[in-house]
Amino acid sequence: MNITIYSTRSCAYCYALKNWLDGKSVKYTEYLVDENPIAAKNMVRLSGQMGVPFSTVEFGDGKQANILGFDRPKFEAAFSLDAKASK
Repeated sequence: MNITIYSTRSCAYCYALKNWLDGKSVKYTEYLVDENPIAAKNMVRLSGQMGVPFSTVEFGDGKQANILGFDRPKFEAAFSLDAKASK
C-alpha cells in the first residue's frame, strides 16, 4: 500500500492526519501543494478540487482510494482492505 498526501504548511487537518499516521507507523509520501505547483495541478486532476488534505491510497492490486480530508473511517477501511488483500 502506498499513501500520498497532498497538504499545505498551514493546514491543521493536514498535521493531524500526518500525526495520526505517524502514530500508527504508516509510511506516506507528502507533497506540499502551496510550494509545488506541479503537485497542486496533479491534486486537482485527481480530486477535482483544491481542498487539503487530499490523499490517495494505492493498493497492491492497482486499485486506488481517494480520501478528502482527515477521514479516519475511510483510512481505517483502506487499511482493512489492504490487510485482507495481503492474506
